[in-house]
Amino acid sequence: MAGRITHFEIYGDEPSKLAAFYNALFGWGTEQVEGLDYWRIHLDPTDTSSVGGGLTYRPRSDPKGWLQFVDVESIDGSLALAQRMGAEVVRPKTAIPRTAWVAVLADPSGNMFAVWQPDPLAFPSPEPD
Repeated sequence: MAGRITHFEIYGDEPSKLAAFYNALFGWGTEQVEGLDYWRIHLDPTDTSSVGGGLTYRPRSDPKGWLQFVDVESIDGSLALAQRMGAEVVRPKTAIPRTAWVAVLADPSGNMFAVWQPDPLAFPSPEPD
């Protein structure tokens, strides 16, 4: 369904400690993704098939907070419209292999959020020679 929040990410300098903090605070379950510096967050720790969010290293000194992901029907259309309305692209459209396309924006007030277009065929373009 377009317009719904699909999941969230929490950023930190020490994600494993932050995972323990949220586990204790909210009773969430977390698991580190094999081979990645990324922890899946299970809002219901008894249901590991349901992922509510993720936790990873902060991509830069900001943001401090949570990044909400909003499901959209067209990431390209959403990016174009957002930019026309004064948003800034913080992280350009990127493929999450075989999952979705994602981009991070800052609204006209500087608040960051992500747009997410599910696509089982999404894959990064090969690097040009």
